Parts: sequence; C-alpha cells; structure tokens
Amino acid sequence: MDWLKRRAAEHRAALAERHHAVFHPAPWARLAPALTVIAVMAVAAFAIWRLDFSLARLATGLGHLMKFLSLMFPPATGGQFGTFLQAMGETLAIAFLGTLIAAVLAVPFGFLAARNVISGLFAHLAVRRFLDVIRGVDVLIWALIFINVVGLGPFAGILAIAVADLGVFGKLFSEAVEAADGTPTDGVIAAGGTRLHVIRFGLVPQVLPVMLSQVMYYFESNTRSATIIGIVGAGGIGLQLAEQIRLYEWDKVAVLIAVILVTVAIIDSISRRLRLAVIGSVSVPL
Repeated sequence: MDWLKRRAAEHRAALAERHHAVFHPAPWARLAPALTVIAVMAVAAFAIWRLDFSLARLATGLGHLMKFLSLMFPPATGGQFGTFLQAMGETLAIAFLGTLIAAVLAVPFGFLAARNVISGLFAHLAVRRFLDVIRGVDVLIWALIFINVVGLGPFAGILAIAVADLGVFGKLFSEAVEAADGTPTDGVIAAGGTRLHVIRFGLVPQVLPVMLSQVMYYFESNTRSATIIGIVGAGGIGLQLAEQIRLYEWDKVAVLIAVILVTVAIIDSISRRLRLAVIGSVSVPL
C-alpha cells in the first residue's frame, strides 16, 4: 500500500510539474468565474431597472390574459372554417416555396463560403459577410420591406422567407462543407479529378444528407414564421388571426390557434421522421 501511495504521489507531482497552470492557477484565473457571475447579475439587475420590469404589471397582465382565454371558450368557426383552412394552406405554401427557393440559392453560396473550396481569403470573406448581412435582418423586417416593394399578399411572404433563409442556409451549408471528411476528396484528386469533380464526387455525397436535414427542419420552423409575417400583411393564416383579434372575435381566434397548433404538430412529426431517415441513410443516390 505504501508503494502504491508513493507511486500516486510521484504521478501527481509529475503531472503538476507538466501542467503547472492547471494545478497552480493564477489568482485572476480563480476569480474569473466569480467575477463573470457577478457581472452577469449586475447587467441583469440594470436591465430590469432600465426596462421597467414590474411584477405588479405582470400580475395584472395575467389577469387580462385569463379574461381573454375565457372569451375563447367555446371556440366557434362562425361558418368560416373553410376560409381558415384555405388560409392555413396558403401559409404552408409560403413556407414551402420560401424554404425551397432559399435552399436552392444557398447551395452555391455554401460552397463559395467554405474554406476548403475557396482558398482566396478575399472571396471567402466577401461571401461570408454577404451572408451575415442577409442573416442579420429578421424575417419580419424583410416582410415589411417586401410588402412595400411588391405589395401585400403571399408573394411578399415568400420573398421574405427566401431572403432571410438564404443567409442562414448559406452559413449552415458552408459549415457542413468545411466539416466534411477530406479522404474522399483526396481520392478524387489522386485519380486525376478536377476541382468540380472534387465537389461533385468528394463533397456533395457527404454534405447532401446534412443539407436536406437542415432544410426540412427550417421548413417546419418557417411554417411558424409564415404565420407571424402574415400578421403584418404577407398573407396566410396570420392575416386571418390579426383580423379576428382586431374584431375581438376571441372564439374564432381559438379555432385559428388550434388549426395552427395541429398543423405545426403534424409537420413536426413528419419532418422529424424524414430527418432521421435522411441522417440515418448510409449513402444518398445522386
């Protein structure tokens, strides 16, 4: 037992000598976690004070919320259920077309923004910054912009989702390309392949399942986004929801919310199964 203790002490001493900063951290390193927590709490306290956060107002608001919820029961369609379903179908079409257009346009940008495809630093950074600018503007802002450009209606919603998701897909696709295994690309180069051959046969088979999974997830997310941008005039069920809230038809609002929740739940279930099937596939036929 004494021999084991001596051996353990020797190992510990050797580790302490090899990793001195870990076993004997500087005083500032020990204080850093505590100072970080204190700084976060101070910022939170300042934000609560500056933004007039009030528990009393929250309690009053909850009382109003319960009143609105009571007005939603029993739900009633008012003979407009067909109109509501048509509006929901319009919302799905907006989400589908916007996501599809963004995915198609983002594929070349994803490869151009990847370091292992474009070696030129200027070109790589230019594409990245372009995607950052597009992604930095929220889809709701894009909807307001396109409503003023092309007018009210679903077309503005499609353009808003397509442009907003172009930046997101471009970033995600480029990260998937950069994370791809280099062995297949080395094999294509060794066989005499060109740069296009490397992309076609070395990178695309690896990143395509990831790209499809991301697109399906964002289609599900964009269904909710299409509902929100519809409230500002981009068509779909969001427009119906805003109209019924404006008229204080809370029983119809309950029906609209139920339609949205059921639709999103169905899409979530289908999308999750498709994503698992795509990720679990060993190879993707091209």
